[in-house]
Amino acid sequence: MITQRSSLLPLRANRVWRSYLGGRTLDRIAGESEPTDSNFPEDWIASLTLANNPLQNDPYEGVARVRGVDGELVLFTDLVESEPEFYLGKEHVARYGADMRILAKYLDSATRLHFQVHPTAAFSAKKLGVNIGKTEAYVILAIRDEIEIPYIYAGFQRPPSKDDLKRWIETQDIASLEACFDKIPVKVGDVFLIPGGCPHALGEGILMVELMEASDLVVRFEFERGGFVLPEESRFMGRGLDFCLNVFDLEPKAVEGFVCQPRVLREFCDGSTQKLLVGSDRTSCFEARSTRIENSVTKSENGFYILVVTDGNGSMEEGGQLCELKPFDRVFVAAEAGEVTFKTPDGLEFLELAGPAL
Repeated sequence: MITQRSSLLPLRANRVWRSYLGGRTLDRIAGESEPTDSNFPEDWIASLTLANNPLQNDPYEGVARVRGVDGELVLFTDLVESEPEFYLGKEHVARYGADMRILAKYLDSATRLHFQVHPTAAFSAKKLGVNIGKTEAYVILAIRDEIEIPYIYAGFQRPPSKDDLKRWIETQDIASLEACFDKIPVKVGDVFLIPGGCPHALGEGILMVELMEASDLVVRFEFERGGFVLPEESRFMGRGLDFCLNVFDLEPKAVEGFVCQPRVLREFCDGSTQKLLVGSDRTSCFEARSTRIENSVTKSENGFYILVVTDGNGSMEEGGQLCELKPFDRVFVAAEAGEVTFKTPDGLEFLELAGPAL
């Protein structure tokens, strides 16, 4: 049983409805007997964020649920708000309150996603009255066997004029919109950073971990994918196309600018290593690390993080609490956790997804 003072919180699946198809790989991870693609292609990990789904009926959709002190499922928001400094850290709470500031997801696409763009934090503060935007990072985990050339779109390499962009969106001239992009080939292990303001779309057949600012602010400028037509309220943040045209960064973007190059942060005595995937040199919004354990490592981190196992098997232990780990498991590690000991019989690799640096 998990108690409210647990530094390690194993996380259950938290599938969220989206307007595109996917999720077959997530079904398989969950042990479903007949994995299928559906409108639940995402799993929001340790989420404190509500999904913007006007057609759904769950008022808490998107927010993770964890085991409470009595063994019952409780909203992760309730748990964090009960002891925010324990879970998020004193400095973080002093600056942001009980707002984690990040949202992490498994995303499993069966089709290319809608063309979309998210506001920057500066635009949100000035025009939307909120102090958060939606910069995103992608860590590519797997490609479906049937996909020959997996890809993403990121930034306009050939940006249109604002007038052309408006006309093409109004008429849904998808061919002209798509011609503004170059396809960026992707492979397992690639890491990308997509700043707010950059139009983008994920190609089909990709499983990734997506780390972003904790908002669901989005301008979808393609209205139909997979036979589903987005309602008006799901297109332009409720503010109309003319307003949302100002969200777009219309400067030409080189595809190389979106690629993140990992660098070694720490080397441990057993040959284990920790790499920085996305750091403060690329964004102030969050940090992503990757750690490879070869045998046994005891380490601590500055602040909370979400652990996502990407390869191998092993365990983690802190304060007498032991969590067994296998591929695709996820665990929230509280800011007030002490040293965590990781052990593995034949190798263990995981992501560490953390909030903004303080």
